[in-house]
Parts: sequence; structure tokens; C-alpha cells
Amino acid sequence: MHYDTDEFEARAGWITVEGARTNNLRAVSVRVPKHRITVFTGVSGSGKSSLAFGTIAAEAQRLVSDTYPLFVRNRLPHGKAADVDRLDGLTFTTIVDQRPFTGNMRSTVGTASDIAPLLRMLFSRIGHPTAGYSPAYSFNDPTGMCLRCEGLGTVDDIDLAMLLDRTLSLREGAIRFPTFAPGTYRWKRMMHSGLVDPDQPLNMIPDADLHTLLFAEGIRLTHPRPEYPKAGIFDGVIPRLRESYLRKSPARLTNEERDALDRVVAHSTCPQCRGGRLNADARASLIDGRSIVDWSAMAISELREVTDALVSPTVTPLLAAIRDRLDALDEVGLGYLTLDRTSSSLSGGEAQRVKIVRHLGSALSDVCYVFDEPSAGLHPHDVHRLLTLLTRLRDAHNTVLVVEHHPAVIANADHVIDIGPGAGASGGRIQFEGTPAALEQSDTATGTMLRTPLRINDRPRPAHGVATITGARTHNLHDVTVDVPLSVLTAVSGVAGSGKSSLFANELPRQHPEFTVIGQGPLRGGRRSTPATVLGVAEPIRQAFSAATSLHPSWFSANARGACPQCKGKGVIITDLAFLDDVQTTCEACDGARFNPTTLRAHYGGHSIADVLAMNASDAARLFPAHPHITSRLSRLADVGLDYLAIGQSIDTLSGGERQRLLLAKHLAETTEPAHLRMVIDEPTAGLHGNDVDRLLILFDSLVDAGATVITIEHNQRVIAHADHVIDIGPGAGPLGGCVVYQGPPAGLLSAPKSLTGRHLANHTHRGHHAIIT
Repeated sequence: MHYDTDEFEARAGWITVEGARTNNLRAVSVRVPKHRITVFTGVSGSGKSSLAFGTIAAEAQRLVSDTYPLFVRNRLPHGKAADVDRLDGLTFTTIVDQRPFTGNMRSTVGTASDIAPLLRMLFSRIGHPTAGYSPAYSFNDPTGMCLRCEGLGTVDDIDLAMLLDRTLSLREGAIRFPTFAPGTYRWKRMMHSGLVDPDQPLNMIPDADLHTLLFAEGIRLTHPRPEYPKAGIFDGVIPRLRESYLRKSPARLTNEERDALDRVVAHSTCPQCRGGRLNADARASLIDGRSIVDWSAMAISELREVTDALVSPTVTPLLAAIRDRLDALDEVGLGYLTLDRTSSSLSGGEAQRVKIVRHLGSALSDVCYVFDEPSAGLHPHDVHRLLTLLTRLRDAHNTVLVVEHHPAVIANADHVIDIGPGAGASGGRIQFEGTPAALEQSDTATGTMLRTPLRINDRPRPAHGVATITGARTHNLHDVTVDVPLSVLTAVSGVAGSGKSSLFANELPRQHPEFTVIGQGPLRGGRRSTPATVLGVAEPIRQAFSAATSLHPSWFSANARGACPQCKGKGVIITDLAFLDDVQTTCEACDGARFNPTTLRAHYGGHSIADVLAMNASDAARLFPAHPHITSRLSRLADVGLDYLAIGQSIDTLSGGERQRLLLAKHLAETTEPAHLRMVIDEPTAGLHGNDVDRLLILFDSLVDAGATVITIEHNQRVIAHADHVIDIGPGAGPLGGCVVYQGPPAGLLSAPKSLTGRHLANHTHRGHHAIIT
């Protein structure tokens, strides 16, 4: 048999992509070297992720899934074939992204990193007195969990003070919860129960009668009104709420129910286990005077020292495995975390680094690892640790693909592929392939950003008053009191885990409620929610179409009368093929437009509603010059650097940084007086190219010049150098942080003796007369 040597060497050494058209890619053809670190760069929205994740990783994972039997494939995630002419040289591929862990309270850092099972085995072997086998130390097992809180460490109950308005009667809506609002089914049950006078304010009802109305369980009523069901058994308000919302999680909550639950549910530490999650036997089992609860509550760096001091020949291999995993977590800059911290509370960057730990030390080779901005959430001081891990993965004969903006990560690459030149329809083309050194000398936007030194803002704006945070002790904060200047741009810096978010995302708004925190959490709504709906322009656009066509506004909603009858407004048809993969095809009836023929024939300014929703903010705004409410709100998308998004694009497709900037645009659109605006933005530069960071700084400058107070919690050195005021938290992470290391203009940070931020900033800046890099 004859083998083509050139073809064999090409497949062994390269991943070959020909004619990739995923999302905005313009028939991209490129070769990616195997067993190297390749970084994909380019401005935000240029197509980096479409190439690395949407094409290479997606097709590799789909092809691996195809090797399993049909029965197994039916239980794996289903993905359609990538839109590409040819892909060659693919290997087993693992995506290590920034998706946070699920909201399951039973998942902790210990369980997510696979350290918890090792600790349980350790305590079952040498804990004294023993509680039993490993499950006896698990809060997820009935033999080990605290039965009072069922292993959650907290108990939830209804806060009557928030649930009831005792000055009102039942008829007037005294029970302040959506499912008990006047006219609802539950409200009628209460009204017709005959237990209380429905027209009497609650504070006038006898305590015994009110107690029955609120807390009765399974009683048969003696004098119900005629409207009450004959065979009905009565449950009070509190048992109903507990059963429906606390003992189980509803499959679907309305926004109104979710807001009401946030208001009326009180969370408190379990009084029986005091938050330890385990029963008394597990908590009483000790090693050197510490229980497994004590071990789990320690910072990982501190726990590592405890394991060093433990000598027990019978569990030497087990201790070695525990130490290796603790070392790995510490190496990725997570030494400040505790193993009992719920995994859902981790940021996207922290979650990604926990996932990295799972892959270290793997015996597999020739694996392709695809990372989504692994430097997110990392202080420059910790980036070198990340680079060490990426290098270790490469040196184990693996291929490492990284989508990144961080200069240090780009400089550490073996190969760089730059995509652009712009975002959205203006991107999707290969701008550069080669070494990091050659990229820095290129005329690409990334090359310009890399070779342009930072300049310190030496003309900071003066503050106009302060908001004082007093005695902050949240998490690792050490009784911090600090003055926060008003009407300036403040950057809050410090290593990951130093206490930045605890101080400014938690304590500041708690002590000063006028501050709004804009984070990167998920937006409410599913695939049918879009930037247009979030910004509040979807309905005005429908109204404009309605006025021009005499059709009711509901005709211009894909969720109402205007929906295509075939796909129900989804734009695609999903066919279930039993044990075969589901097939998702564009709806032939509407050609993916989501609307029915009547709606699509109705035009405004020569465009259908589908045409408008496919436009970016700038193009859509030009269509509605007579509607300032629409144009002013859409202009905010451009202000925050999201002008490449289609206003009808599903928010499910947005990254965490894009979701945050969309929330920022919404907040700005709803602000009538910028001078009164006070906001804290948690890492607003996540996912942004240096050029896009500068655009965002221009927006912040305009807000501050109008009198607003803008606080950014940031690692990005461009933002720190540009700020009027810097508050640096540290000096370290976890128990080694929680103090104000420096506060003042950015120039003074360079010489602050205890500031790691200042040390790194000094290496990348020089004094100048301009705050903005041009």
C-alpha cells in the first residue's frame, strides 16, 4: 500500500481548515500547528471564537461523538456539522471555557476539583473516631449529610414581614406574592376558606385565625364559603410556598415570581450543623484536632501546609494525591479559595482554572485543548502561573489553542493567528499568521496595540465629594474603611481573591444603595430574548411598524401573532430521529426569518421586521429618525462597543462580557441625568481587545465629565493607567488580602511598596501628557 508522505506529514503536523464560514468567517483557510501553543487574536467580534470553537473544536467533538453507538450518541450533546469546506488533522478535543458551574448548591470547589472524594477517603481511614466509610463524610449522601438542612448548610424559609402587608385585607392583596395576588386561584382559595374576614386588615384578625390561614396543613375546613371545593383540603400560605418553591425547584419561574422569591425568602445558616453540611458523627471525626469541615473551610494554600505536617504511612499515596491537586489549584492562582465554597459562586475565570486542574497530570497525549481567554480574572502577577500550565500541557505532546487579548499570553505563544480587521461583517478574515514578535511589528490592530506603551494619566480629575465605606468585614476584608471619590473614574485593582468585589460589589452598594453594580451574570430570558428586548426598543419598533401598516403590533412579534406557523417563531425546525442525532434545519416556510408571510409582506421604510432585526444598531437607528426613543437607546450599543451585534440576535449567543456591556447599555439608556449616575462595573474589559478598551474608556470619560461616578473593578492595565483614582486591595489573596494597599492617582501606584499592581504597571508604562492611548 502506498502512503502519500507529504499528506501524512501534513496531517501529523497541522490542523488544516479550508473555506470556514461559521458565523462571520469569510471562507477562511488556515493551518494551525499541532503540539504548539497557538493564540487567536483580533478585535472583539472579529471571528476568533468562530474559528477556534465554532469550527475546529465543534467539528472535532462532533466527529468523536459519531464514533459511539447510536444509543450512546443519543445521550450526548448534539451538534450540527461546521460550515466549512474541509477540515483535516483533527484530534480528540477538549474545550476549557469560562462557562460558570451550574447553580447546584451541592457542588463545591472540593467536588468540582475532585479533591473532596480524596478527603472523605482520608478521614474514613485515619479519622478518629471514625464515622464509617467514605459516604459517611459526604454532604451529598444520606449517611453523612446533616438531616436538618439536607447537606446544604443553609436553611431557607419565608420572611413573613416581607410577605405580608398587615395593613391590607386579603381582598386588597395583603399576601405580597404573585400566585396569591387578587384574582389568582390561590387567592380565591384563601378568600373562600371561611377562616378569616376577607375584608378585614390582617392586623385586625385574631392571631389564632391568622395563624391557621398562614400555617395550616391538610385540614378539612368546617365553615368554608359555598365557592370552596366540596372535597377540598386546605393548606395555608406558608406550606404552599414551601412546597412549591423551597422543597423543590420549579421547572420554570416567571420574572415576577423570581423577584418575589428574592424578596420574601430568608436564608440563614443551618442551626444544627452551623453551616458544615455534615451530621454530628462526621463532624466529630478528627485528624490532628481538625474535622473534615475544618479542612474544607481553610484556604487551599493553608490546607496545603496542614497536609505537609501530616505523616501517616498507611495513607501516604492518598496524601500525595491530595497535595498534588492542592498544588495545582495554587499554581493557577486559586490558593485563596476554600474547598467548601459553592462552585456556582466562582467567576467564569475561576471556574475555567478549576477545570484546568482536572487535565493536569493526565496520561492522555495528542489532545487538543481549546481555551477561552484563560487570563480573564487574573492579575498580571498571576498570569505567569497560567503560562506555566499551558506550557506543561503543550510539552505533554498536546495541541493548545487559546483565544486571547492579554499581551503576556500572546507573547508566550509559538504561533499567532490574527483575525479581523473589524468586528461582525467587517471581520472574519485572516490578517496575520506567524510568531508573536512578527505580529508586534505588523500593521494590524493587534500589532499596534502590542507595541504602543501605556501612558499614565498625569492629569486626574478632582473629586467632588466622597462616599465612605466603613468597617467592611465581608469575606476576607479586615475592617476596611475607605473614602470613594465621587464624579471621577476609579479603578479598583488587586490580585484575584484580594477582596475587590467583596468591598465594592457587596459592601459599597450595601452601605450606599445609590450605587448600581453591573456584573457578568446571565440575563433573564431564553433564546427568544434579544438586544432589542433588553434595551426596550422591540415594542416601540413594533408600534412603528403597526402605525405604518395598520396591523396590530402583535403581528411584528415572533412570540405572538407574527410567528411563523411552521417553526413557531424559532426560525429552525428540529427533527427528532430517535436514536440518531436531532436534525436542525432552517425553516423552509420562513427561510429562518421566524415570521409568517403576512408579517414579512408588511414593510417600514422598505424593510420587513425580519430585515430590521438582522441589522446592527447603527443601521437600525438610521431607519427610525422620527423615533428618538429608539435611536437614543440603540446608540448605547455602539457606545459600549456592541455595534457589531444584530439587534435581533439571541442573548444565548452572547459571551459574559457582551452580556455585561449590554446591561451597561440598558442602564445608560434608562439614565436621564448622568450627573446622578453612580455605578460599579465588575471587569468591564473582559473579552475586549485593546482598541475596544480604549473605546470603552472614551465612554467612561464622557460619563464622568457629565458628573457621573464610575468605578471599575479591573486587572486591565490600560484602565488602571487611565483612571483618575486607584484603590489597590491586597497585598495578597484570601487571608493575605483584604486591606487597602494604596489609594490615590495612578502615578503614585508605581512607587507603592506593597502593591503588586504598581510593580507590574511600572514595567509597562512611562509618564506622558495624554491619558488616552491613540
